[in-house]
Amino acid sequence: MPDPANEVVDLVFGRFRGQVLYASTVLGVFDHLSNDRDVEAAELASMINADSSLLYRLLRALATIGLLSENENKAFRLTAAGALLRSDHPRSLRAMALVTQGPEAYAAWKHLVPIIRDGRPDGFRREFGVTIWDYAKANPAYRALFNQAMTSHSTVQTQLVTAALRSFDFSAISTICDVGGGHGHLVCGLLQAYPHLAGIVFDQPQVVAETDLLWGPKLGLADRCRYLGGDMFREVPPADLYTLKMILHDWSDDDCIRILSTIRRASSASVNLFIAGVVIPGPSEPHFAKLLDVHMMCMQSGRERTTNKYAGLLSAAG
Repeated sequence: MPDPANEVVDLVFGRFRGQVLYASTVLGVFDHLSNDRDVEAAELASMINADSSLLYRLLRALATIGLLSENENKAFRLTAAGALLRSDHPRSLRAMALVTQGPEAYAAWKHLVPIIRDGRPDGFRREFGVTIWDYAKANPAYRALFNQAMTSHSTVQTQLVTAALRSFDFSAISTICDVGGGHGHLVCGLLQAYPHLAGIVFDQPQVVAETDLLWGPKLGLADRCRYLGGDMFREVPPADLYTLKMILHDWSDDDCIRILSTIRRASSASVNLFIAGVVIPGPSEPHFAKLLDVHMMCMQSGRERTTNKYAGLLSAAG
């Protein structure tokens, strides 16, 4: 039986893993290693302009958490998990690590205690005086990193959504609209799966204006995938089917009802709406959604929700 004290100690020092991961990603450790050659700390240090003795200690810690493997000569190579932190990996999680473990996120999380005490979420606004969205607009480097993180996550999410919708009959659907669809990864995934569909990606004007990042042209789907800028709180374009992927968890209940009501006003009685996101299970089941919910509390005004809570939002929006 596990010792409860060991479990608590592991939690107490849990931050160490995230900061080792963050520092290594910033330094470029993963981009300079591979899974087919062992590299000593001194050689790597010359590549990334670092102190070799201190770098060795960092690499040894990375091996402890499973991102590198160390041989008897104190040389290192990537594990399958570590390879996911290379910038050129097709499923790279590098940007996600930098955003989630970076200084902005840690600054927002430090407000968790007052958030809980006074009942006002959004530690990011407390720290920086603006929402994460306005901060991203004013800070191009952070916006680019955030966009990369969302795109890397979208690769996995698009696969999950298309798999979940495999049994859905798309034959009566001609146009789908992804509200808050970013650069269009989800819509393009559905257009590839169903060649008769046309797609609309609806997001803020500055997002759809990032033409070099849009998935439609990159995947040869420009003739079937339109990008429209606007405000989902005010108006969305007409479509046969709407998707909301990881959108509602960004917003308060009142804001979610506004978004859903906007979609309802633009749609016919027979329109379809698919919401993709994590769902909080029952009270006895440990689940990542319950941790992500606290992250949303710190970073924005949103939250993760139970099935019943989603049903309540949909009902309130008609």
